[in-house]
Amino acid sequence: MRFTRVKEEEPRLVIAPLIDIVFLLLIFFMLTSHFHIASGLPIKLPEIAGRAYDSGKERIIIVMDSSGSTYFGGERIHFKDLEGKLRNLVEKDGLVHLILEADKEVTHGKVVQVMDLAKRAGVPSIIIAARWNPKKVF
Repeated sequence: MRFTRVKEEEPRLVIAPLIDIVFLLLIFFMLTSHFHIASGLPIKLPEIAGRAYDSGKERIIIVMDSSGSTYFGGERIHFKDLEGKLRNLVEKDGLVHLILEADKEVTHGKVVQVMDLAKRAGVPSIIIAARWNPKKVF
């Protein structure tokens, strides 16, 4: 009796499932990554030892450089216009948090002045940005 022998195919690597997995990993990492939106201004933040921030809320970022100039949305803004813009955002978006990124060389008076404008505009909470240094001990 004669048996027919089935010709075996050479093993080969199918690349389509591999590409699918790579794309799924790419999408996963893109969705779970956090990007820091920098203001583009060279400021030196003061350092702190503790760390606390609620990132789930709507936030506004105001930057003060070492000369005391104030920037809102990447553009320089005067104090007289700042309160109106903040008030409009609070009325439009509701509860917002203000993140104040002030250079450590800015005078205390200018920082307090911006904080006062924000409170008058209705901003419920002000977060003062600082660089976290876990090795710093008071």
